[in-house]
Amino acid sequence: MKSEKRRALPEPFKIKMVEPLRITTKDYRLEKLKTATYNPFLLKSDDVFIDLLTDSGTGAMSDHQWAGILMGDESYAGAKSWQHLERVVKELTGMPYILPTHQGRAAERILYSTIGGKDKVFISNTHFDTTRANIEFTGAKAIDIPSVDSSNLEKESDFKGNIDINKLSELIIEHGAENIGAVIMTVTNNSSGGQPVSMGNMLEVRSICDEHQVMMVIDGCRIAENSYFVKHREPDYANYTYEEIAQKMLQLGDAFVMSAKKDGMVNIGGLLTMKDKSLSEKCTNLLIISEGFTTYGGLAGRDMEAMAIGLKEVFDPDYLHYRIRSTAYLGEHLRAKGIPVVWPIGGHAVYIDASKLYPNIPLDQYPGQALVCDLYEQGGIRCVEVGSVMFGKYDSKGKLIPAKNELVRLAIPRRTYTQSHIDYVIDVFDDILEMKEQRRGFKITYEPPFLRHFTARFEPV
Repeated sequence: MKSEKRRALPEPFKIKMVEPLRITTKDYRLEKLKTATYNPFLLKSDDVFIDLLTDSGTGAMSDHQWAGILMGDESYAGAKSWQHLERVVKELTGMPYILPTHQGRAAERILYSTIGGKDKVFISNTHFDTTRANIEFTGAKAIDIPSVDSSNLEKESDFKGNIDINKLSELIIEHGAENIGAVIMTVTNNSSGGQPVSMGNMLEVRSICDEHQVMMVIDGCRIAENSYFVKHREPDYANYTYEEIAQKMLQLGDAFVMSAKKDGMVNIGGLLTMKDKSLSEKCTNLLIISEGFTTYGGLAGRDMEAMAIGLKEVFDPDYLHYRIRSTAYLGEHLRAKGIPVVWPIGGHAVYIDASKLYPNIPLDQYPGQALVCDLYEQGGIRCVEVGSVMFGKYDSKGKLIPAKNELVRLAIPRRTYTQSHIDYVIDVFDDILEMKEQRRGFKITYEPPFLRHFTARFEPV
């Protein structure tokens, strides 16, 4: 009998509508990859078979959400759909000031444009790409201090997404509390392998922020997935529901930023919530200028209705158990094949150590980019590099300063693919293992100043 750890779970839903997928040949994919200048972001979706580029806005909505869309109130101000969303978000976060936005990076831009600036320092367990870009765009500095355990990608550890508490105190003292824009806790920790953050770590961060009178921001776009790990790995929270755990965690923050395209279970939408009235007034002014009125923030009423429903559905125990186990199923089977994955498997994605899989490719030739191209070439699978293309910097002489890790992320859309799709992905890695010794790296031929991975162009070395 299979153990619980390795057993696949049946999807806790029935399929009511299908979207056809196109099966292509290897020669066809090679031509399309070349046309896209070897950047999967520039591929057309019609040419992708299994799309694991991101779990952001790529999930399937429920029948209740689609029904809610038909009930969306499209009034410009004070819509019923806004009232529904505001009620759900206040209950979840415990924060009085709620601003809807069209997606998470809009909420980040509004918040960090308000509290950032060239003399400010932001400290995080790990800033994600858009977070770092929005902070650095203001002239501020973004510093990552992930937990010590996170440096060992293969180590078994319950909460590798935590922040390094000792370094946090040291950095606040070093830079001066008055210069700290905020401490940002990303849950789960996306750039650090999708690893969860413990409630114990969050409580310690809250205590340090209180001691130094520093703002604490929670980036909680995957707050429900994080709550699952807290419930099952921290004994003190075993008897709480997933939603209750999320409420306890979010109430620790001074502000909450969310891309609702993840655990909001919608295709578009974001949130910015705050406790401070003065800060909310400043952010509201910027929202009105750039997003829309305060009760729609760039969203249609139907989008807000779907988000309000999704923020409740995401805490369903059957859904969350399926979500975490189906992601782990992919990671466990890849590991069994000898693929070096970040361990343990996180909530929304499987991360592969491309530098270890392709030791023959130098870091300045981007082994992660080589792997994402190979997965598309061999199986029509689209994913994303989370290494030196995304996070690498250059020194004063133009030499690459590599990222800490050369990872490739296989992000699983919510309620979208079946187990047979995931089994197909697992099988494609047999081809990757067979040809890995012959693979070559890439060089960048074009890159923008910010978020280069989205539009950079490459050619094989």
